[in-house]
Amino acid sequence: MRAFTYAALPMRVVFGPGSLARLPEEVTAVGLDRVLVLCSPEQADLGERVAGVLGDRCVGVLPGARMHVPVEVARTARDRATELGADGCVVVGGGSAVGLGKAVALEHGLPVVAVPTTYAGSEMTPVWGLTEDGTKRTGRDRRVLPVSVVYDAELTTTLPVGMTVTSGMNAVAHAVEGLYAPDASPVVSLMAAEGARALVDALPRLVAAPTDLEARGDAQYGAWLCGAVLGATTMGLHHKLCHALGGTLDLPHAPTHTVVLPHALAHNAPAAPDAVAALGLGPDPARTLWELAGSLGAPRSLAELGMAAGDVDRIADQVLAAPYANPREVTRDGLVALLRRAHAGEPPAA
Repeated sequence: MRAFTYAALPMRVVFGPGSLARLPEEVTAVGLDRVLVLCSPEQADLGERVAGVLGDRCVGVLPGARMHVPVEVARTARDRATELGADGCVVVGGGSAVGLGKAVALEHGLPVVAVPTTYAGSEMTPVWGLTEDGTKRTGRDRRVLPVSVVYDAELTTTLPVGMTVTSGMNAVAHAVEGLYAPDASPVVSLMAAEGARALVDALPRLVAAPTDLEARGDAQYGAWLCGAVLGATTMGLHHKLCHALGGTLDLPHAPTHTVVLPHALAHNAPAAPDAVAALGLGPDPARTLWELAGSLGAPRSLAELGMAAGDVDRIADQVLAAPYANPREVTRDGLVALLRRAHAGEPPAA
């Protein structure tokens, strides 16, 4: 067995249907008394519900989270937390809400308790992101890692089917890149393979029966593992592309990951055959994931997400200007070809 380094990320996890009722004791267990609830405008009602569950431990609700965490939104949240004397934040929702909580933690060191309602997996990572002037910056800092995560499958049953699928595919992308990351390890690879398997199995069941709590729980389990993989490894071409597309063109986060994943995987497959085989998705996992997305009604082209054909060169330039570690060399010609296929919704090709 080759040498490796694995650093476990410390946090508490409360898992299971009905776990929201345990949130007050969980907030107390991690030493918090005055928490600000953060969520998106679309989740304002759930934010108020969570505030009700917390009772006098909650000092306010701020339903202002937005995709890609614009710096002005982060500043508003930081100022609100200071004004209310909050000693921590409870974030409710998907990656946008978790990202906003991380921005507050990064600036003020306030601990975060996460209550995910999607399968984004951001709650399991020390990765933060902020967008300013059309450019998304990311980094890693242990201060932004949630101190506790409460997974309640009941909170995901109202997630629309389309968002369920793209959120799950986003999580699978974390596992895929973790398998061939330069800092991968046997432990991470086990989590990645199991997390991807759980999600690929659960997503068709959720499309067929959106309120199936067992399937919802299986998807949360998969998202937990895939998120932990993202938190433990270096991101590659897939995430670099999605950061550029999201930060520059403001494309929706999870659908963008869904479209890009098969193409980035196809590009890297020749350079990482063992890692790709570990996914257990057949001889051509990139094509398998592309066909799965189509069968579940997910988007398969960047054009339908709002990207213009003329944006290809601009995104390619941005990716090449600050590339992430990747198992296969990324050339301009190869990258432009990949983006054109993804833009048009064509099948992935190496």
